[in-house]
Amino acid sequence: MKRLQLGFLLFLFTTISFAQENIYTYKKGDYSGIGKWYQGREIAQVMGYQGMSWLERDEREKEENTTALLDNMNITDADVIADIGAGSGYHVFKMARMATAGTIYAVDIQDEMLASMKDKIVKGKVTNVELVKGGEKSAHLKPNSVDKVLLVDVYHEMSFPYELMLSIKEAMRDDGKLFLIEYRGEDLNVPIKKLHKMTEAQAVLEMKAVGFKLEKNRTNLPWQHCMVFVKGN
Repeated sequence: MKRLQLGFLLFLFTTISFAQENIYTYKKGDYSGIGKWYQGREIAQVMGYQGMSWLERDEREKEENTTALLDNMNITDADVIADIGAGSGYHVFKMARMATAGTIYAVDIQDEMLASMKDKIVKGKVTNVELVKGGEKSAHLKPNSVDKVLLVDVYHEMSFPYELMLSIKEAMRDDGKLFLIEYRGEDLNVPIKKLHKMTEAQAVLEMKAVGFKLEKNRTNLPWQHCMVFVKGN
């Protein structure tokens, strides 16, 4: 009996793993892509830590109106927020000053980005930011632990978007909100490579696949969508 149960579980695990991997297709595409496609969209290459200075550029506030973005999030002092793909912490430390009694989880997959944020934590004596080494398929956050999730120009680079977004969904509380920020793919005037932009329709399609629905799309950012998703189809 135990062998039968073990065999069934192994079969079930293999079937699920195959089904998940089967949602991706592989073919030659854009030079800035990875040759892997999800829901009809080619996944873009990850911007490496070498581009850290671009994340911290002086023009960023003017180009992206990051003040308006954070206002859109309605951050309270007790909020627990996860910044996925936090980079060098451009948004992390701004949110930390707003959620003074809460916690900001700064999640990134690159050690160099985490090291940069750690240096800022030490120098600034910041007590409400926690660094998390993320993975390709998991954000490595505890279930039901965060009120809000912020993804700024990072979703389109996730190599396993289906698995990673399921992980993020599990980490969110039932009334949590996901803020998906992406350069507008509908706007040809936005001076960003095609693979590093997304349309609202594409984002809605991909978020629906993991059980999110669009609550609203805030249109007050110069170049980006500010799409707010909640749990539920």
